Amino acid sequence: MPEIEVKDKNNNTVETMILRDEVFGITAKTGLLHEAVMNYLANQRQGTNSSKTKGLVRGGGRKPWRQKHTGRSRAGSIRSPLWRGGGITFGPQPRDYSYKLPKKVKRLALMTALREKLSSGEMMIIDEISFENPNTKNMITLLKNLNLQNQSVLIILPDKDDSVGLSARNIPGVHVTRVTDLNTFDVLTHATILMTKKAALSLEESKET
Repeated sequence: MPEIEVKDKNNNTVETMILRDEVFGITAKTGLLHEAVMNYLANQRQGTNSSKTKGLVRGGGRKPWRQKHTGRSRAGSIRSPLWRGGGITFGPQPRDYSYKLPKKVKRLALMTALREKLSSGEMMIIDEISFENPNTKNMITLLKNLNLQNQSVLIILPDKDDSVGLSARNIPGVHVTRVTDLNTFDVLTHATILMTKKAALSLEESKET
């Protein structure tokens, strides 16, 4: 089973935590990570791009000129796609890009991403993160003590904590999420994962359910 040191807010080792292979030791094909990331990005798309077809453009109800004997080509509407100001042929229309992946596939991809972070030394476990009140300076001090300043950090908490979330909100590259909201995309797009001990235990417990 993989082991990792648990740090305190001053970057001192307080204990060694043994992680379960079923969660932090899983290895899957890299194609699965790609599939999970593409699914996340597709589900984030709003799909609101829109263009007007010939039938949606205002005007053009009257035939511009008679059919024959004018010396010009036939025309039925000034809103034809061939005319300036006319409709768009095969233009984008509002659509839903989202699709579902099996829960087992999404979880396997997430566990693989966490394992990659752990094996590459890009994961840190801290005993706890808590602030009495939102304070950006306190969060910056914590990150400096852990040597995580000036880099992208994903802070994983077991439950929602407004004080921690608001303290990190104005720091570029630093994001806070809960275990239940964790996804493969966020794990892979941050340089370092900073996880509380309770969050790690919560991940292992969720594997059993």
